[in-house]
Amino acid sequence: MEDLTGVQYCWNLREMYPEDQQWKEEMEQAVAMAKALAARKGSAAGDAEALLKTARQYEALHKSLSRLSVFAHSNFDQDMSDAAAKELYELASNRYTEIGESLSFLAPELMAYSMEDFLRYAQQQPELKLYQHFAEDFFERKAHVLSDEMEGLMVRMNNLGGSFRKVFNDLTVNDMEFPEVKTPEGETYKADETHYRQALSHSDQSFRKTYYEGLLGTYRKHINTLSSIYYGSVKNDVYSAKSRNYSSARESSLAANHIPEEVYDNLISTVRANTAPLQEYVALRKEKLGLEELYFSDLFVPLVEETDRRYSFEEACDLVKKAVAPLGEDYVQVLERAMKERWIDVAPRENKVSGAYCTGAYGHHPYVLLNFTGTLDDVFTLAHELGHAMHSYYSNQSQPFIYAGYSIFCAEVASTLNEQLLSEYLYNHTASRQEKALLLSKRLDDIRSTFYRQTMFADFEHQTHRWVEAGSPLLPKKLCRLHRELNELYYGSALHVDDILSCEWARIPHFYRAFYMYQYATGISASMSIAKRIIAEGAPAVADYRRFLAAGGSDHPIQLLRIAGVDMATPKPVLDTVSVFADTLKELRTLL
Repeated sequence: MEDLTGVQYCWNLREMYPEDQQWKEEMEQAVAMAKALAARKGSAAGDAEALLKTARQYEALHKSLSRLSVFAHSNFDQDMSDAAAKELYELASNRYTEIGESLSFLAPELMAYSMEDFLRYAQQQPELKLYQHFAEDFFERKAHVLSDEMEGLMVRMNNLGGSFRKVFNDLTVNDMEFPEVKTPEGETYKADETHYRQALSHSDQSFRKTYYEGLLGTYRKHINTLSSIYYGSVKNDVYSAKSRNYSSARESSLAANHIPEEVYDNLISTVRANTAPLQEYVALRKEKLGLEELYFSDLFVPLVEETDRRYSFEEACDLVKKAVAPLGEDYVQVLERAMKERWIDVAPRENKVSGAYCTGAYGHHPYVLLNFTGTLDDVFTLAHELGHAMHSYYSNQSQPFIYAGYSIFCAEVASTLNEQLLSEYLYNHTASRQEKALLLSKRLDDIRSTFYRQTMFADFEHQTHRWVEAGSPLLPKKLCRLHRELNELYYGSALHVDDILSCEWARIPHFYRAFYMYQYATGISASMSIAKRIIAEGAPAVADYRRFLAAGGSDHPIQLLRIAGVDMATPKPVLDTVSVFADTLKELRTLL
């Protein structure tokens, strides 16, 4: 087995802060910066010079806080048993809340002015023109910014609202007792979230079904409590939106990124009208697996027998570089830096956080966390997270701090595009019928879970928020019935939707971050359209995509994606994804 324990396979976070004391000193400096800004209450924008000073102080403070936060969180994640790392992590969280409260006056004070005032000031102080796009977005929210006192209250309310997810996590991770189930081979599994994918990939249907019933049966035992937690979370979303003068929680959530509500409605209506390919895939699974009844627990078992092949990290890196080569020689060169200069924390180890992500702070290169074990999925995860890293790298290189950050709506485009290119490369460079079928099957499963399933969840939370906004309580039977009906609508008659599946909504943590999951579906839709253009058109499409990467957050997400040739305000990207799914399914049929 490959040895990935050397320092070259770990982050070098000490590039940011060689000693913890330096981090603590900068945190104190950030607190002092916040106090200095807070001391200017009442005079933050009295004239052009004062506004420029406020803008620069605000920008410098948040640049520092971003760096402090990235280090604290990443340092803790690489060793969660490290008491010193936990101290910095907790300190960062506490200081953020304190600083947020101390500066809650700022938005209401600035809202006393207008865009016309800003433009007049910019004539007097031309350096203010950098902030014009920021100012336009700011004053668009004028009707939704409250008084100084109310803004302070909203900071505390939002902190309290976050408690619903914490209660959910405490209940589901710490307090629930999950049963143990045995495989036909006599191996014992706890039917919990930790073993979810492993258990549902087992070859024995009876075991998969028993495992899934044990998992969801545990949630069903707590369904009243879980319903109350979710109801409280949705009420918090609704009340916060109403407090800020939005017509709905969804409008409030989407307004943060200037996403028209039509984009959300278009996604749901277009997918609802095009569930036929998904239902055909479910029917194909049932047929090829030779099952009399297909349950949800059967959707993860490989349709195509996986090979025992394991990839070394060096092999994985080489494959990713070759796959994304169409994006440019300089793109590949930056990837090589990431692989050689300790931008990536590669392997799993004791006390390291699970999963994978990309993070980073302005002025520093991105950091990618993996738990690489050599599977094909791990190779795709490497491509995915490096997509995020390259988006951040080019954005930070091209944009000032204030416009370098990009929205989640755009974030999943760069990551999933890399996955599309990797899939295409692997498919075109294997003569093995089995490997081709495996790649096609993986593509179908990815689209099912990222596109169809996340749209179904977006459908669910839209309806639950509308019920609460209409004054209707969220009761267990009502929530379970809705989830059952949506599964029947999306998956069709080939999937046996039993009573236990109706409780599945209760295990989804993303519901505690309202109107977030639809962006997985829009992200993969956009990347599918861009990949299709790159493959068909070559250099012109690549140039447009590279402009998108470099644009960061310099415009609204819908406009930024138009740079890359994708209009998410139309059904086309969603229909493109449906088309890719249908074509992939047709191709897979010929290989099975």
